[in-house]
Amino acid sequence: MSTGKTRNLGDVLQEFSQHRRLMQEELQKVIVGQDEVIEQLFAAIFTRGHCLLVGVPGLAKTLLVSTLARILDVQFKRIQFTPDLMPSDITGTNVLEEGEHGRRDFRFVEGPVFTNILLADEINRTPPKTQAALLQAMQEREVTVGQQTYALPEPFFTIATQNPIEQEGTYPLPEAQLDRFMFNIKVDYPTAEEEERILASTTRGERPEVRKVLSGKAIVNLQTLVGKVAVSEYVVQYVSRLVRATRPKDPSAPPFVQELVDWGAGPRAGQFLIHGGKALAAMDARFSVAIEDIQKIAIPVLRHRISANFQAQAEGMANEDIIQRLIRETPPPVIPKYVK
Repeated sequence: MSTGKTRNLGDVLQEFSQHRRLMQEELQKVIVGQDEVIEQLFAAIFTRGHCLLVGVPGLAKTLLVSTLARILDVQFKRIQFTPDLMPSDITGTNVLEEGEHGRRDFRFVEGPVFTNILLADEINRTPPKTQAALLQAMQEREVTVGQQTYALPEPFFTIATQNPIEQEGTYPLPEAQLDRFMFNIKVDYPTAEEEERILASTTRGERPEVRKVLSGKAIVNLQTLVGKVAVSEYVVQYVSRLVRATRPKDPSAPPFVQELVDWGAGPRAGQFLIHGGKALAAMDARFSVAIEDIQKIAIPVLRHRISANFQAQAEGMANEDIIQRLIRETPPPVIPKYVK
């Protein structure tokens, strides 16, 4: 009986891995390179996570998200965040309507947040009051307007973009909202070969057609499957050890963290590390999470959850450098040998 179950689960994981490959192939008809970015986006989608895409203008961040929505056959809406955007422009508002018999009633008109994939373009260009309108949607997947609470459709993801260079007239996201994002994904410049391919393919005036791979219902089912991927107690111990080592006041923190970090990651970082590890394992058709999965996903999960101090900046140490050193210096737990 157990063998049958294992074989069935293996078949399902293989099918899931095939779907993931198909999605990547379709995306690559439009997007050149950015393999790590795509993998992290997939990992977030299959674990109900939200992403913050950080990169200079012109790196196809918006195109990547809109193409992804077309491949997934889900509803997609884009909000261009501006300084005059109001919270009701995102969540929706109650409007007064007059019925047939002259009776007036309020009717709720849904805002663009009622969708499956929400692209929050240049999220740091709008004031904190409007940024905060997304907090409840991202965490509870619901919106409260007046005395009524409305559930958002499933699946629901927020993918926000941010320009790291131009800071004039921007409102940096508060730490509480940054922590809602599963990944902080750095979108970097293409390689020389990739840039030549981009220039050749985008100046021909042709728009590649992509086909739909997954429906919204299929995504929800796959999210359930990813949740069932096994995580051993040793992986959990490693994640706990890694996250606690980011906190400068924790006894387990190495000396360089105590010197270079003001504050470290909270328990949510550990949850996202495990969720991300499960997604990587499932996309590779594996039954359980490996230490290497956690190490691979650590930078996008921890990048926005630690604060490097002035000394680190003076030494030219970015958050990524601290995390990479932490991965190198945090040994995985020793698995005890089985003794008869």
